[in-house]
Amino acid sequence: MNDNGIRVAALDDIPVGEGIAIDRSVTGTADDIALLRDDDGTVWALDDTCTHDTASLSEGWVEGGCVECPRHSSMFDLKTGAVQCPPATEDTRPHRVEVHDGDVYVFPNEQP
Repeated sequence: MNDNGIRVAALDDIPVGEGIAIDRSVTGTADDIALLRDDDGTVWALDDTCTHDTASLSEGWVEGGCVECPRHSSMFDLKTGAVQCPPATEDTRPHRVEVHDGDVYVFPNEQP
């Protein structure tokens, strides 16, 4: 395991199809990080703030490889952070994630 990884949650803390927010004080990032678990059980990490209107992406809906913002329905690709549906026009930042022995580690500012 890479020494830059930060344990941020247990895998069981993130329901399939949903997300949780990890406070920036834990990760040392400029923004909170959304941990998002897709329908296959894979965990992804994006900056938690929607680039359109500052809503929390961890409170959005996860399906089809995207997270949908709960405020105005912008959609972001879970792997790349790329905008998939307006009104957002700016991508959000992804972060590398690894799961080891049921624990979730984020590698802040490292691409997946």
